[in-house]
Amino acid sequence: MIQQVTRGIKISVKTRFEGTFYRNDKMHFAFAYVITIENQSKDSVQLTARHWKIKDSLSRVEHVDGEGVIGQKPVLKPGESHTYQSGCLLSSPFGNMSGYYTMVNFSNGRHFNVIIPTFKLSAPFVLN
Repeated sequence: MIQQVTRGIKISVKTRFEGTFYRNDKMHFAFAYVITIENQSKDSVQLTARHWKIKDSLSRVEHVDGEGVIGQKPVLKPGESHTYQSGCLLSSPFGNMSGYYTMVNFSNGRHFNVIIPTFKLSAPFVLN
């Protein structure tokens, strides 16, 4: 598990390989990840947006921006957490993801970014 804390918001990430499949005559590698966002600060916050940088071992990079996570914009009071699962497809059997969540602090109305630590995506059959 990968973890990082930014401004009192702890991000924990677990990953797993889901398998391979062909689409448009090309092999794809599917990965799932589970992220827990824990508010360790003294203020209530809301996740409003996300930014992902997805890189495969062929040096292909994709940037993904969007509102919330999986259609939700969770509000976290101090001590609360939110867990969700999502996934991505790569053109190679390993790569990585990193990014940040944009949050708003309800105490002062300010937006801030919470770092999503870089985590590896790897198919077990390619590891030594």
